[in-house]
Amino acid sequence: MKKESKASILLGAAFLMATSAIGPGFLTQTTHFTSILAASFGFVILTSIIIDIGAQMNVWRIIAVSEKRAQDIANAVLPGLGVFLAVLIVIGGLAFNIGNIAGAGLGLNVLFGVSPTMGAVLSGIVAILVFVVREAGKAMDRFTQVAGFIMIALTVYVMFTAQPPVGEAVVKTFVPDTIDILAIVTLVGGTVGGYITFAGAHRLLDAGIKGKESLGEVTKGSISAIGIASIMRIFLFLAALGIVSQGLALDPKNPPASVFQLAAGNIGYKMFGVVMWAAAITSVVGAAYTSVSFIRTLNATLEKYHKWIIIGFIAISTIVFALVGKPVAILILVGALNGLILPISLGVMLIAAYKPKIVGDYKHPMWMTVFGAVIVLIMAAMSVYTMYTEVPKLFA
Repeated sequence: MKKESKASILLGAAFLMATSAIGPGFLTQTTHFTSILAASFGFVILTSIIIDIGAQMNVWRIIAVSEKRAQDIANAVLPGLGVFLAVLIVIGGLAFNIGNIAGAGLGLNVLFGVSPTMGAVLSGIVAILVFVVREAGKAMDRFTQVAGFIMIALTVYVMFTAQPPVGEAVVKTFVPDTIDILAIVTLVGGTVGGYITFAGAHRLLDAGIKGKESLGEVTKGSISAIGIASIMRIFLFLAALGIVSQGLALDPKNPPASVFQLAAGNIGYKMFGVVMWAAAITSVVGAAYTSVSFIRTLNATLEKYHKWIIIGFIAISTIVFALVGKPVAILILVGALNGLILPISLGVMLIAAYKPKIVGDYKHPMWMTVFGAVIVLIMAAMSVYTMYTEVPKLFA
């Protein structure tokens, strides 16, 4: 494989994972918690980045060295475990997609003033059409690239316009006034929870970047992916902090949109609507496709009708949101739920790292094992605590 080609694939995998993380939930979670924690949210971001890196490095390396997909690794650890993991991923992906549909609804609400529910239904129809008309998928990919550039550029512009108290943010990142467990679990779940981590790792596997000889590149790629997502998170945090520190209130129904509106006026508000919708609709397509890919290889019938299963997946997501509503609460819940899946999937990967029938003579670094095990324990404890005590408050 040519050096340029391999570098391109590694960067593509990193962006695949990062853009999976940077969706409507990412935007909503970041601004929502900044409005609550202010500069102390920097500590949450720092903690989540450390956990994200530990989880990502372990998963990508083990998949690369085993040369197997996640569900196949799990089945090799214990027969039937791969099916269990696939079901968890699909459930998490469904919750994630409900959040993505919610984000698409919010985007159309910003652009055209339609209700978030109507916007979600219209977006769900568009997403389904992507799998009916193949050419629409190519057009959507190009549109997403343009929207991604606009998103980053506009966020940087808003950050400078908002004039955030950077010094205070740095201090509170290391010495926070308060520590919010729900925020940590939500951010980690929204960045490396559910299917997101596996998307990039499976991309490398399909491209032939695997085996012990590729571990150095795989590790760098996994860290790069977290780096891309984290840089965007920091820019958005500082933009929101600048608005909050001025004493301006964010709209609880659509917190990220109000940040852009308060900083860049009505033009910024409308541009944000385009970016929010584009990020959401492509996340709907990506989450549905990737989630179903976890189960389509388990059964010949699922493989044969996988396209219709994807369409049904999107339809169910849309219907559930239309009936439940509360888009912001759902976007927060999605991250928390995916945070609950992470300790299970990462735990399976760590066990697999010590099975010669899976990884051969590969020796997983002890520090990575300890790092990963600590993350499993911390995320398991925090996720259970969050699901029982904090999440119900979102729907009170």
